[in-house]
Amino acid sequence: MSQELLNKAVAGSIKDTPPEFRVGDTVNVSVRIAEGEKERVQVFRGVVIARKGGGVAETFTVRRIVNNEGVERIFLLHSPTLAGVEVVRSGQTRRAKLYYLRKRVGKATRLHDIAQGSRFTKPRSAKAAPQDIVEETPADDEPQKIDEPQTDSEPVSEEKPEE
Repeated sequence: MSQELLNKAVAGSIKDTPPEFRVGDTVNVSVRIAEGEKERVQVFRGVVIARKGGGVAETFTVRRIVNNEGVERIFLLHSPTLAGVEVVRSGQTRRAKLYYLRKRVGKATRLHDIAQGSRFTKPRSAKAAPQDIVEETPADDEPQKIDEPQTDSEPVSEEKPEE
């Protein structure tokens, strides 16, 4: 009974289409900030170094360098103050958490790029299927005769000279 009530309360808070990004991506995070009666959107650009949790409590951490100081912010993925997340560049990583970037400075913090759009549009090991390969035929009116090799089922006639 209590689990059903909890699920109903959480269902209203979860976004229908959460932004799609991975650890290692450089993102622009748009955050709504209320100053008095006015509300504005501030953009925080950095590298996603971690994703944690699940459901309504899912968070992600973004790191950037400001005035030679590392600044990290933790955002709730389903928060109403989160206006949007835009992927600027996709970085290739082999780890789920990039905490090792905290110790690095300058060019050592760069990650290898993934071509934008490749991971969302096709699988990485996409090969041409046999039905996709089209053979071109000559445009002549006469069909061309192709010499076929003889198989074992056809008898081979060899003429022997008579003695």
